[in-house]
Amino acid sequence: MSEKQFNTAQKVDSEDALPGGDEAIYDRDMEWLAQSDVVVAEVTQPSFGVGYEIGQAMAMKKKILCLFRPSSGKVLSAMIQRAEGKLGSSIFQVRDYVEEEVEGILENYFGELTKN
Repeated sequence: MSEKQFNTAQKVDSEDALPGGDEAIYDRDMEWLAQSDVVVAEVTQPSFGVGYEIGQAMAMKKKILCLFRPSSGKVLSAMIQRAEGKLGSSIFQVRDYVEEEVEGILENYFGELTKN
């Protein structure tokens, strides 16, 4: 996996200001999704933007890893929570995490991808 792909995998739901406003953000994000092999999404905080990008990634047949922090007290959306069972863990995975575990989770996930 290239650095650009890894950086793209880390980026979901950026609201960074761009010349061209919302349209430029949409175009940039869709281009990043198209170039990505994998999307990693932090899904603890409900977000329409993240949900939309996950849906687009699914439509593009990308592999998706969602990270959820149970200690937040929030409830994970049923659409995200049940997707792994419906789509299969080779395509869609949801992992609970604490901050200290993120690096290991990502290393394991990407390590498994490179084996296949």
